[in-house]
Amino acid sequence: MKLASPDNPVQASWLAEQGSRLDPGPYVSDAYAARKYLGRMPHAEPLHTVTARIFHSGRATREWTTDPAHGVPFLGSADIFEADLTNLPRITKRSFEKIPNLPLEPGWTLVTRSGMTAGRVTYARLSMAGAACSEHVMRVVPDLARIPAGYLYTFLASPFGIPIIKGGIYGTSVRHIEPSHVADLPVPRFGGGVEDRIDALISEAMQLRQRYEDGVREATRDLFVSAGIPELLDLRWHDQERDLGFTIERPTALSLRALNYSPRARRVIDTLRSVPHHPLGNICKGGYLGSGVRFKRVDANPEHGARLIGQRQGFWLRPEGRWINPNEAPADIYAKDETVLVAAQGTLGETEVFCRPVFVTGTWLENVYTQHFLRVVSGDPQVPGAYLFAFLRSEVAFRMLRSMSTGGKQQDIHESLRADLPVPMVVAADRERIAGVVRQAYRDRDDADRKEDEAFALLDKAVREAAR
Repeated sequence: MKLASPDNPVQASWLAEQGSRLDPGPYVSDAYAARKYLGRMPHAEPLHTVTARIFHSGRATREWTTDPAHGVPFLGSADIFEADLTNLPRITKRSFEKIPNLPLEPGWTLVTRSGMTAGRVTYARLSMAGAACSEHVMRVVPDLARIPAGYLYTFLASPFGIPIIKGGIYGTSVRHIEPSHVADLPVPRFGGGVEDRIDALISEAMQLRQRYEDGVREATRDLFVSAGIPELLDLRWHDQERDLGFTIERPTALSLRALNYSPRARRVIDTLRSVPHHPLGNICKGGYLGSGVRFKRVDANPEHGARLIGQRQGFWLRPEGRWINPNEAPADIYAKDETVLVAAQGTLGETEVFCRPVFVTGTWLENVYTQHFLRVVSGDPQVPGAYLFAFLRSEVAFRMLRSMSTGGKQQDIHESLRADLPVPMVVAADRERIAGVVRQAYRDRDDADRKEDEAFALLDKAVREAAR
């Protein structure tokens, strides 16, 4: 049951505006309540007056490529929420140049505008500069002479802005938002440097998130260079000869699936085994290498529950999702510090998360995780989890794990084959340096989240004080 907020009670004037309707629907609508609450602001301006443009790119034909020299990274409406943009698909430069509205610039506010997730908001980060972006994402471009970019984003992504954005959604099976639907959204304005302080916090968060992305990429690069196999950093998987018409001598009952004997994968495995290495299963002896337990989900309020992270949400910058009661589930739904979680069930689509890893440390230790992740926990104190993550996030590890697929429609990772995955072993000093880079990257990511949370708290305080 939904109730009107005590901070924003239904008033007699609302009844008059709604033709004296006595059913509760209009009065507990989040969008209606938010507009009424913002109507109490002493000063607010329509969104279109503080922006240079509100637009989307429009529909166009796309050509795809896997060659970085001939392509431009492309962000779909789900990709804009990803924490690490390393593995984006690419459209050809010819396609990119045909559509002038495709590229993004840091500081824009991005709003998903179609589908079941329409109305989600994020900030265009430094790593998005010049990347192409889908027509399913609306761009809100601030007029920097009138409003700070970080403040505008914070308001639009806040509990005051999102309900009004979502209130403009129309359609049935495919829902949409158009720029005209948000053009008159009231944006509260504040003096006293509030907007600049919020903008500064968002700017700091953006810088920290760039340091996070640069850090994890550098750790992976450092690992392969230090191991003496830098050529694997530019794997070019799809440029290699396809696995057609090959034969296998003396196959075993371990697997009769052709994919598990891929010549491309075996060449990479041979390269990994040409340098000092340990099988993943040996590293995880005394730790853990397996899926989580299945458990019943019992919903709970955020104050009394834990956020449940699934395979899709695990890769988001700020995961959203269901809150459950951890007391009604097994203890190992939590992950130990420096656990690597590999999305271990899914399909083989190029843009699917199946076989991609996430790293659990810092604030992510507070979350709980579904059984669909493969838990990789090092049992060797000489091989930190952060070092394993630097390897497992690589394109090499991704392709090798994919070659170990088993199952039907929903794939899994073969239990025996994954234990034999060779992990390059550099000298101890190099391992510790690489692990340290990963750890610092995740401290930067947590700091960025805290900066953003501080910005939202500052906005909430300013709005509520002004609405008294």
